[in-house]
Amino acid sequence: MQAAAAIDALSALAQEHRLAAFRLLVQVGEQGMAAGAIADALGVPNSSLSFHLAQLNRAGLISQERRHRSLIYRANYREMNALVSYLMENCCAGADCGNDVGCDTPTIERKSA
Repeated sequence: MQAAAAIDALSALAQEHRLAAFRLLVQVGEQGMAAGAIADALGVPNSSLSFHLAQLNRAGLISQERRHRSLIYRANYREMNALVSYLMENCCAGADCGNDVGCDTPTIERKSA
């Protein structure tokens, strides 16, 4: 993933309703969810939700499919994993951190200005 794509994805997620919609779509899995059902689950008006879903779609984090008269949205797991990998690249000075452990970085004491 390139830095510009990571910035687009992070910008798309940096809003309460978009983050909630993305997390919901990750939870429902591959079957996805209709736009109306997403709006109901999140308590977001349909007109507002369509704007937020368009932002996530433009960033590549979700996909949409027309099924009859409904739009079904799904999380794009490949793009999500690419973003996480980009953020974690070279973690722990290049050492293999594993999935369950954090980096043991020294605590830097901050001095007030």
